[in-house]
Amino acid sequence: MTPLEYLAAVLVIGGTFFGLVATVGLLRLPGLYARLHAASKSDTLGSVLAVAGGAVVLGVGTESLKLGFLLVFLLLTSPTAAHAIARSGQEQGVEPAGNVDAPWIDEEEGDA
Repeated sequence: MTPLEYLAAVLVIGGTFFGLVATVGLLRLPGLYARLHAASKSDTLGSVLAVAGGAVVLGVGTESLKLGFLLVFLLLTSPTAAHAIARSGQEQGVEPAGNVDAPWIDEEEGDA
């Protein structure tokens, strides 16, 4: 194997790992916001690494250019979709799950 193939393999394995982390986060974390955080961060990174690995394998050419456009699309749309879902949950009145007490907020002074 060439060094570029090793690099591509490492990128794809890293993408697979972060995809698995996102899946475990979706299954194990409580509530909309925690699951959304796990999915948006880990899944975006996993997808970007896997697509970058594919681009490394293909080398310089139109296919790599298309994968580059796909990377830009993923980096723009995934966080935007996560934000839209979180905002929709907030507008629907979905409360965060778990212990949401923030000891650093002094409710008497009205800090929120």
